[in-house]
Amino acid sequence: MPLTSPVDFLARKFDYLIVGGGTAGLVVAARLSENPALTVGVLEAGPVALGVETIDIPGLYGQTLGTDYDWKFETIPQPGLDGRTLAWPRGKVLGGTSALNFMTWNRASREDHDAWRDLGNKGWGWDDLLPYFKKTENFHTPEEFNQKANSLYYDKQAVGESGPIQVGYASEYSSSHQLWLKTMQSLGVESNRAHLAGSNVGVWTNLGSVDPHTGTRSYSTTTYCLPNASRPNLLVLTEACVTEIVLEKDDGEWTAKGVRFQRDGSSFFAAASREVIISAGSVQSPQILELSGIGNPDILSKARISVKVSNPNVGENLQDHIMAALIFEVDSTLSTPDDLKQHKAAADAARHQFRASRTGPLTILPNSICYLPFSHFVPSHQLRALSEEAGSITTIPDLERAIRQDRLAPSSAAKLGQIEYIFDLGNWNPFFQPPPSSYKKYATCLQILQYPFSKGSIHISSNNIADKPMIDPQYYGGTHGGPIDLSLMVHAARFAAYRIAQALPLAGIIRRRVFPPQVPVEDEDESFWRDWLTQTTITDWHPVGTCAMGGRIGMNPAGGGVVDDRLRVYGTKGLRVVDASVMPLQISAHLQATVYAIGEKGAAMILEDAQFENE
Repeated sequence: MPLTSPVDFLARKFDYLIVGGGTAGLVVAARLSENPALTVGVLEAGPVALGVETIDIPGLYGQTLGTDYDWKFETIPQPGLDGRTLAWPRGKVLGGTSALNFMTWNRASREDHDAWRDLGNKGWGWDDLLPYFKKTENFHTPEEFNQKANSLYYDKQAVGESGPIQVGYASEYSSSHQLWLKTMQSLGVESNRAHLAGSNVGVWTNLGSVDPHTGTRSYSTTTYCLPNASRPNLLVLTEACVTEIVLEKDDGEWTAKGVRFQRDGSSFFAAASREVIISAGSVQSPQILELSGIGNPDILSKARISVKVSNPNVGENLQDHIMAALIFEVDSTLSTPDDLKQHKAAADAARHQFRASRTGPLTILPNSICYLPFSHFVPSHQLRALSEEAGSITTIPDLERAIRQDRLAPSSAAKLGQIEYIFDLGNWNPFFQPPPSSYKKYATCLQILQYPFSKGSIHISSNNIADKPMIDPQYYGGTHGGPIDLSLMVHAARFAAYRIAQALPLAGIIRRRVFPPQVPVEDEDESFWRDWLTQTTITDWHPVGTCAMGGRIGMNPAGGGVVDDRLRVYGTKGLRVVDASVMPLQISAHLQATVYAIGEKGAAMILEDAQFENE
C-alpha cells in the first residue's frame, strides 16, 4: 500500500478532511473520493498493519487486544461494579476497531432503527438504512451441503451482493454448534431464517466478515482503502494524531477550516475547503470536539479551553452493551480453542493447516447465537414492574423514556431481542482461571444486555490529546435506571444456568457449572447472582451515543444531542461526525455492520449536500 508522507499530505489542497481512518472513516473516504473532482485526506493515529496474522486470521480473534494496535483505554472506577475499572479496547490502527473485533456480522431489528427515526431523526428508520446495509456487503451464498449441515439460513432479498465487505457463513464450526441450535429449539426458541431482514429474535448460525477466498478478515483497510489507494485524489496519512479542529468565525458562525495534528513530534495544520468529518469513534470523537472548544462550558473551563460552541451534550448519552460469562466443565474429549493456547504443537499444526488450505481450527468463530425477548423467561408481572420503574425515570427526555418503557412492556417485549446469548467451547471469562495443569475442558455461555438503561459519559481530563479521556459508563448505577439492568441480568443468568445448561442435547456434554461456582441451590438466591454479576460483568465493547443525533430534542431551544440528522455538529458549519457515536439509542446487535452503514449513509448525505450547495 503506498504511504503518504507528511510533506506530500501538506502540499495538497483538500476539499474534505477525515479525522480517523477506522471503520466508518475509510468508508466515507472511499465514497467521497469516487468523485475525481474532490480531494480527500484521511488522518489516522495508528499504523498500517497489513499482513499481520493476529489481525488477518479469524481464529486468532482477541489477540490484538492490549497490544500496540489498541488504544488501551480504561473506565474510571465503577461503583456499580464494586469499584472495578474495565479495559476498553479500541483500534489504534488503519481500519480502527474493524481490525480488532471478533468479525461478528449481524443487524438489529426494524424497531431499533425506527426508534431513531421516531426520536425525530428523519431518514434513519429501518427502511432508510437497509439500502446502506446492503451497499456495504458482498454476501457469499454457502454451499448446499454446508447449509444443511449447519442450519445456515438467510433472506436473499435482505443481503447485499456487490459491496466491499466480504460476508458469509463459516465452513467449519465447533462441535457444540448443532447441540446449541437443538437445545434452544427444545426450550421453545424458533430458528430465525431471516435474521438480517428486520428481526433478530430467535436462534441461528451467525455470519462473519471473512473473505471466503483468502480465509482472512475482511475489514475497512482491505476493502474500502487498499483497492482505492492509487486514486490521486485520496491521501491517507497514518501515525498522525489530530489534536484540534480549527474553527473560525465565518458570517458569524463557527466554521471548520481544517485540523491540527501531530506526527513524529511535530505539529502541523491541514486545511479543508468544504468540510471536516470526525470519524474517531465513540471515545475520541467527543474528545476531539471538546479539545476544539465544543462542549460543556464547565468541562472546557476546567481544562482551560476557550468555549466556542456551548453544548453540554457532547460526551454524554454513553450507552454500552454489558456482558457476563457463565463457565461450564464439558466432556474432556471435545476440542476447544483453549487447546491451541495450552499446547504449542496443536497451535503450530493449526497454523500450518490454515496456511496450507485455509481450513481447520483457525477458521472457527463463535457463531452460535440467540437473541431472546425477556418475555420468554421473565414472568409478566415482574416485567411489568420493571417497565413501570422505567417509566418513572425523570432524567431522560420524555420521548426516549416512552420508548425504553415500552420495550419492557410484556406486549411489546416479545418482538425484541433484548438479551443475546452466545455459546462456544473454551473459557472466555477473564475472572475464571482453571487449576494449573488441569486437563479439564470448558465451555462459555455469554449473556449480553442489548438495551441498557445505564448511561454514562466520556470527557477530556485535560487540554492535552495525550491524556486519555475519562470513560464513565455508570454500569448498574447512575440516575438513568442502571439498577434495572442488574435485575434483568439476574433473570438472564438464571435462565442460562438452570434452563439452557440443563436442557438436552447440550446438557449431554456439560458436566457441571464451574463459574459462578455451584453452591447449595437454596443459597443461589437473588443476592448470590447480584454479587456475582457485580464482580464479573464486563463490556462487550459496543459504546455508542456520545455525539448523538438530537432529533426533535435538538430542535428545541433547550438543546439536545450533538449532531442533527444530517450528522452536522450543532452550532457549526462544515463539521460533521460520522461513526457509532451518533447513534441516539443502543441497538440489539453487534455494531460492525451498522457502523459501516452509517459510514455509507453519511458519505451519501455529504455528497448530496455538496451538490445542493453547488446548484
